[in-house]
Amino acid sequence: MSMQSVPVPVVDDRERVQRRSVRVLAAAQVCGGVGVASGVAVGALLIADLGAESLSGLASASSVIGAAVIAVPVARIMSARGRRPGLMLAYAVGASGAALVVVGAILGLLPLALLGLVLTGGGTAAGLQSRYAATDLAAADRRGRALGTVVWATTVGSVLGPNVAAPMGDVADALGIPHLAGPYLLTIASFLTAAGLIALLLTPDPLLVARRIAAAESDGVPTARPRVSLRAAFAQILSLRNALAGLLAMCVGHAAMVGVMSMTPVHLRHGDATLRIIGLVISVHITGMYIASPLVGMLSDRVGRHAVILGGGVLLLAALAVAGTADAHDSARLGLGLLLLGLGWSCTLVSGSALLSESVPLADRPNAQGAADLAMGIAGASGGVLAGLVVGFASYATLNLLAALLVVPMMAVALRSRALRGAVAVEA
Repeated sequence: MSMQSVPVPVVDDRERVQRRSVRVLAAAQVCGGVGVASGVAVGALLIADLGAESLSGLASASSVIGAAVIAVPVARIMSARGRRPGLMLAYAVGASGAALVVVGAILGLLPLALLGLVLTGGGTAAGLQSRYAATDLAAADRRGRALGTVVWATTVGSVLGPNVAAPMGDVADALGIPHLAGPYLLTIASFLTAAGLIALLLTPDPLLVARRIAAAESDGVPTARPRVSLRAAFAQILSLRNALAGLLAMCVGHAAMVGVMSMTPVHLRHGDATLRIIGLVISVHITGMYIASPLVGMLSDRVGRHAVILGGGVLLLAALAVAGTADAHDSARLGLGLLLLGLGWSCTLVSGSALLSESVPLADRPNAQGAADLAMGIAGASGGVLAGLVVGFASYATLNLLAALLVVPMMAVALRSRALRGAVAVEA
């Protein structure tokens, strides 16, 4: 049945489809979260074993840049065919990447493992694009809550993932493969399960339904937006003050989070921390990233996107101060710092994503969202690569200081955008 021939849902049906979409996206996020987080806990250690400690930052950088690059074709597929085929592709690519990581670890080939880590970014790309899918049919005053709910669903899988790193290592030992490759076996299964849930249950497609409704309201024909270049997508974002503020919040929060998070396992290992302690600290961090996201979304709907972005900046600065002054043996202090880091990231991601999405016309959103996730991924990957170099040639404390220097300008832009928005409202 063509998109044009499907009847436009009434308001009650729209709400029903929205509730169903959020539930399915949330369920897939649980599975995807297990897959992503199980690898995060050991990725830097695996690369350090295959290469050198100074290269350990390439683990997170590879998966983050992979997520960024994969987001572009995924967004284009979504623009042409809807959310469902794009999410399925992203999870499938992520599963194939995890398989390559395992093979690279078995053969002792660093380049192959790095290529696999790039492709595992497909799972991250799917998770990030899912947050946008949650807003397709949401009412304007509930977009933040819907987005935050889907982000929150990652909590279950993301907290579980790092804590099964050690048991999956034991499974790997039993299978005769490298210990640190074990968690990636779970990544394969988790991503494939998430893809299956999307394939079977994400119907009707929320983006296609939203387009039909918009077309009916304007007496038009629901068509996909013609393919646009990345340059055009970025130009549109840059031309919209609020979209730019949202993009900057996403990029800076992600760069600071990825850089510090990726090097914390290495810092802990300098203090002779066990894999279980490292997994616990990372799970605390990931809890902070996702556990409060529904509250963050609700606050963003009630007090405004800009206010929550500014609050996220304050949390990030506090996190960097706490973690940056902790020595390698102080796992409790590092855990607190990473908890705050996760909370700050949640504020910048949820509010920044909502602000960007609502600032761009519906027809242009998938392309703009893909471009935004590309920029965010590049920022995160740069943070991961530079983090490894900074820690290798300076210190973990220096890394936290440099991250803080990124956060302050982001807060200034959000504050100015909020002030200008207020001035326009007063004039109106």
